[in-house]
Amino acid sequence: MRVVPRRDKERRRPRAAEAAAEPPATDGRTLVDPGDAPPQPDPEPEEASEPEVEAASEPEPEPVPPAPEPPKRKPTRAERKAAKKADKAAKKAAKKGGPPPESAAAPVEPAPPVDPDTKRRARVSERQRRAAEVKRARASQNRVQETAFREHRSALVAMILTLGLLIAAVAVTGGLIAGSMRTRPVTLAAPLNVYPISSTLPGQCQAGTQGISSSSSTGPTCYQLTPGIAIRKVAELKIQKARTKGAYDVAVTLRKNDRKAFADLTRAMQGRDLALVVKNNLVTVSRVEMAITDGKIAITGPPNRAEADKLLHELRGK
Repeated sequence: MRVVPRRDKERRRPRAAEAAAEPPATDGRTLVDPGDAPPQPDPEPEEASEPEVEAASEPEPEPVPPAPEPPKRKPTRAERKAAKKADKAAKKAAKKGGPPPESAAAPVEPAPPVDPDTKRRARVSERQRRAAEVKRARASQNRVQETAFREHRSALVAMILTLGLLIAAVAVTGGLIAGSMRTRPVTLAAPLNVYPISSTLPGQCQAGTQGISSSSSTGPTCYQLTPGIAIRKVAELKIQKARTKGAYDVAVTLRKNDRKAFADLTRAMQGRDLALVVKNNLVTVSRVEMAITDGKIAITGPPNRAEADKLLHELRGK
């Protein structure tokens, strides 16, 4: 490319050309032939104006695309708690009619853009955290179930033990009640006198003789007696079935106070007879087979229930 200077329209022409172009003077001056005139030096050409170079138009800048918005970040737990507190405070202030309090939570600044590796690591960390939470929750649930099972088992064992103790207490109480009912003393209307029989004579007893008369199948009989014991209360007095089929016995259980005296008496009267007397009437004559030390007496002989009831009534002194 070549730069050519422009010609200025107002540029002066050379003086020789100007002189040639001038008309001849008519004021009487002598005209000189241009050829005779000494040659005049050519005027120095004027400096050429600096070439004007048109500047090339600068290219328009291309539009810059807008910067991508940073990804939205979930608020943290502390921020959520602060927001909840602010909401509650605003609701309370609205209920009271006052202006809502200013939120104490700081404005959330946009997080800087995160590269994919960081996101991937965050996702992996989140999955691991969730897996750990699930594991802890399962372990806690298992511990709760084990604790509940142990408590249930302990409660079941305690209930069984309590039930067993209750049954035992009821049984013991029932036994005590039954024992007290069995051992409840029976007060006799008249003392039951137990005399040893020293001898037996036919017929009625003579006056002044220490004895008692009774009629038997062979006729009147006099039973001569020696001092014995008097029983006013017994622990039990009842009718029971005898070993012989259809027969009955009258069972008498002595109290603890009378057992020793009766044991000494029966021990001395083994193989001999004892007379049971109520109101100076001979109720029965019983032979002592052995010493009775436990206070339990069985009077045998009534052939039927009616005779047993009659004997029981006489022993009561009624």
